[in-house]
Amino acid sequence: MAVQFASHVPKMASDEGVMEGAKSAIGDALIDAKNAVDEITLTVRRDNIAEVLQTLRETPGLEYQQLMEIAGVDYPERPERFEVVYHLLSLTKNRRIRVKVTADETTPVPSVTGVWPVAGWLEREVYDMYGVVFAGNPDLRRILTDYGFEGFPQRKDFPLTGHIELRYSEAEKRVVYEPVDLPQDFRAFDFLMPWQGPEYHLPGDEKATPEEPGAPSPAPSPTGGAKVNPATPAKTPKTTDKPSDTGAGKPADRKATAEARKSSAAKAENQIDKDDSKLPEPKPKGRNRRRPTGAA
Repeated sequence: MAVQFASHVPKMASDEGVMEGAKSAIGDALIDAKNAVDEITLTVRRDNIAEVLQTLRETPGLEYQQLMEIAGVDYPERPERFEVVYHLLSLTKNRRIRVKVTADETTPVPSVTGVWPVAGWLEREVYDMYGVVFAGNPDLRRILTDYGFEGFPQRKDFPLTGHIELRYSEAEKRVVYEPVDLPQDFRAFDFLMPWQGPEYHLPGDEKATPEEPGAPSPAPSPTGGAKVNPATPAKTPKTTDKPSDTGAGKPADRKATAEARKSSAAKAENQIDKDDSKLPEPKPKGRNRRRPTGAA
């Protein structure tokens, strides 16, 4: 059965012919092209990225007019560990395409701010997170991290704890930066299950071990017999197998229903009020006294 969309859902043009059209328009700058899960991804040469994106924007039939995002990906095991991914949108065709280039820590990627000025901020984000340098960006500086930040936090080899930490100093009345300090015991956690008998002893474990004979503690000697808990007077444990064991059930429901159906006067007879003798007497109404509503 064919899927029918609502009338307000914009129609999406088919990607049929896009792969062939892109290969023909890009030419030798194309390294690889694939269509996976109905998404076209083009891998192109790094030095030709600006020309390729401009070609995809201006070629009839392709018409990817808008740059939606520039993302970075880190693969430390590769010679060129970074992928810079450009996501394009065709406003007239309502379809998308992905373009990728590769780079390393030192090789710059040409900026595409000449094609889309909005790429300036997007390239700064990739630079801030991964350290990828964009040649030709007029304002290539950090945009997300703090001043003086060390390293690039989205790289796979960046420590999860970072290098510095900040806190507010009450003595100096300002935010201070300090090297990361991890005083907690879990820094050297060995991932052993506590019920499998780890070799180390945690604070408090000594309470479970009897002390030696002659110690000031009243703990019994290890040679003594095991302590036996005294018997309790209860022969069987308390159970509530039936509603009647808890006071609930149909009799309690009937009693509650009868109380709810009583008149207001009957309920007032059983109501416990404060002693009226201790209440202050109401003030007499004067001729010039105003009502709570403000009327005379």
